[in-house]
Amino acid sequence: MTGSSEPAGRKFENIAFVASASEEAEKARRHLSHLYGSSPPDMADVIVALGGDGFMLATLRRFMNTGKPVYGMHRGTVGFLMNEFLIDGLIERLERAEITSIRPLLMTARDVAGETHEARAFNEVSLWRQTYQAAKLRISIDDKERLDELVCDGLIVATPAGSTAYNLSAHGPIIPLGAPLLALTPISPFRPRRWRGALVPDRAVIRVEVLDGAKRPVGAAADHTEIRDVVDVVVRQDTGSESLLMFDTEHSWEERILAEQFQY
Repeated sequence: MTGSSEPAGRKFENIAFVASASEEAEKARRHLSHLYGSSPPDMADVIVALGGDGFMLATLRRFMNTGKPVYGMHRGTVGFLMNEFLIDGLIERLERAEITSIRPLLMTARDVAGETHEARAFNEVSLWRQTYQAAKLRISIDDKERLDELVCDGLIVATPAGSTAYNLSAHGPIIPLGAPLLALTPISPFRPRRWRGALVPDRAVIRVEVLDGAKRPVGAAADHTEIRDVVDVVVRQDTGSESLLMFDTEHSWEERILAEQFQY
């Protein structure tokens, strides 16, 4: 069966192909557009993103709250959020794909100058030390102090979608995509030595205060948006925003989560 075959009763009549800046991704976009046709994104029923996980995150932000599902195909470096790249059978794959709704985190960070910055993250909000000295952080959940002083290299607040990224590298837990949880994972904790993080409800409001910031400056990032010299950071789920992510049924998110946990 060739890539251009079209079964009756298609759900997705108009496809928009978008690609990262890499030569490999752009070449794939031109080829697929020639085979299947490509609609402008604002006229499309579905978005096919070609690149890696970073480009997928940018695409999810771009089409947030549009109702347009995003189907990724791997043409980048890391591809955990992407499906396998295949030329043939794309229409059938889109018709069979599972669609999952994901909501971003909203980070509100205040810096030393008193300026407030907002950014959204589908993977994680992270805080990290900016100098050779460890960060000192205070953590509160829903206005209740839970950890009065964490001495560490940083802290990650990860969504289920982001739990297999930076969070996993920092030895945080993997969270199934549909679980109503967020992971708090310390980066190289020094004190308290036995604290290895926590799972909190995704409805929780997490506040991280920077202690002794003049001596131990801390930066914060929501996915790829970075803020330097923060004094406090509030993280909550943005319940008013939604993106739609598509996975092949034979390689669903649940299957990827299970496979990742049994790798060694």
